[in-house]
Amino acid sequence: MGANILVAHGGGPTAVINSSLQGVIEAARASGKVDKIYAARFGAEGLLKDDLMDLTDVSSATVSLLSQTPASAIGSCRRKIEQVDYPTLMECFRKYKIDCFFYNGGNDSMDTCNKINIMAQKEKLDLKVIGIPKTMDNDLAVTDHCPGFGSAARYAAINAVELALDASALPIHVVVLELMGRNAGWVTAASALGEKLTNCPMLTYLPEILVDTDKMLSDIEKEFAGGKGLLVTVSEGIKDLDGKPLADTGIVDGFGHKVPGGTAQAVSDLIMKKLNIKSRAEKPGLLGRTSIAYASDIDREEAYAVGKYAVDSALVGKSGYMVSIDAERKPKYSYKLSLVELSKVANVEKIFPKEWIIGGNKISGEFADYCLPLIGGNLPEFAILRK
Repeated sequence: MGANILVAHGGGPTAVINSSLQGVIEAARASGKVDKIYAARFGAEGLLKDDLMDLTDVSSATVSLLSQTPASAIGSCRRKIEQVDYPTLMECFRKYKIDCFFYNGGNDSMDTCNKINIMAQKEKLDLKVIGIPKTMDNDLAVTDHCPGFGSAARYAAINAVELALDASALPIHVVVLELMGRNAGWVTAASALGEKLTNCPMLTYLPEILVDTDKMLSDIEKEFAGGKGLLVTVSEGIKDLDGKPLADTGIVDGFGHKVPGGTAQAVSDLIMKKLNIKSRAEKPGLLGRTSIAYASDIDREEAYAVGKYAVDSALVGKSGYMVSIDAERKPKYSYKLSLVELSKVANVEKIFPKEWIIGGNKISGEFADYCLPLIGGNLPEFAILRK
């Protein structure tokens, strides 16, 4: 008799999260060791409401479309699992005779995954638990990077170049671009990758360094005076010298985190009010993490690989781990997968290296070496006629 497996998504979807789901399904089918493939509808919510989807007999043609499907095909949530919820989770696992559980998510999801593994052991439930990494923020510890980041970084880099070219073509205002990143500025840093491909200066502000707004405005005024236009890119979570967010929605999500947003508009307002320079705020928001048109091929490949590796690992008895990506960039990019204990990644946040931030608003070439392979190689080049 084969195993029954269950997969769930947690947190914000990425452009390639469904590739990991495809990896799970196809690995389970290829193993010859799996009877039932279940998915929790809307993540932890489905587990608590006994709302599972049976994917066992979904057609291969439909499964193959997952790699080009944005958002989460099975649904996700931001539900924080409380201690009182764990007995309900255990009952769900027992009811469906689940042998292997896979949680695809970020920091909070890996914490939940770890706690489920511990609870299963206490309950003497023979359940193999493996975490599948996912977050566009790239802030999971231990792993070199996270599936979802490469595509979000590609989106950020190309969109920044496009906005910079527009700003330099009609240099009558400062363009301020806001990108996702509450505490970690990896995606925002990617917006600086294409500065050399334009004739427009860029300033980049990450949440790892508190922002002196007076200096920010001084730098903006100086750069804009060059007459070539200016693109200012900000992480949604940047804070001033007092540690106060430059913009605060006043909303708290299901995990208790403050929901950031409106930072580009706040900076634009400061530019117009303090410098008397016209400014425009741009915010792709959710498109920055879920746009399938900008998905990186290597990101999609790795997302599939971590899903497959999770299944292969659980079926040989591994439990209490997250799949980790180990990467080499020289002489050319390559990667391999391994397992890391969930306790080492649960709720541990990997921030952008401060040594890669120059002068508070420029990104070093070391980051380009790190990031370019993940977005699928070099960015497209454009004709620059105005020197």
